Amino acid sequence: MSNGDFSLQFRVNEAPEQVFAAINDVRSWWSGEIEGEPGALGAEFSYRVANVHFSRQKVTENVPNEKIVWHVTEARLEFVEHKEEWKGSDLLFELARKGDQTEVTFTHRGLARAFECFKDCSNAWGLLINGNLRRRIITGEPQPSPW
Repeated sequence: MSNGDFSLQFRVNEAPEQVFAAINDVRSWWSGEIEGEPGALGAEFSYRVANVHFSRQKVTENVPNEKIVWHVTEARLEFVEHKEEWKGSDLLFELARKGDQTEVTFTHRGLARAFECFKDCSNAWGLLINGNLRRRIITGEPQPSPW
């Protein structure tokens, strides 16, 4: 992790195809209001938690079973002074086969340690990626909000 990125990594026993499908099933693990369909290259979708967070993402890379990148085109974080800290950042999911497991590396490229939201955002990503997404992949079931 550099000063401008935040990363998390985990492994699951499921195949890359299952992991890829789970990540693209955003509503089943990223709790909040989601509008649009995030699955296809060029698609746009928004994520909102009222009075806390709004962001709009564009799918800029979608390599089946290997990589997904969402570029944040708009952002508004209500709990910090600099509300657009996420704007221009990327949410990156990389999948790699490691023996019988699939390794998932999530990177929020551009989530700088110097950002006011870094602590809260990195904690939230921990709950969502290492918690909700991982459980969604393992169980195949939608996950409840962690907050």
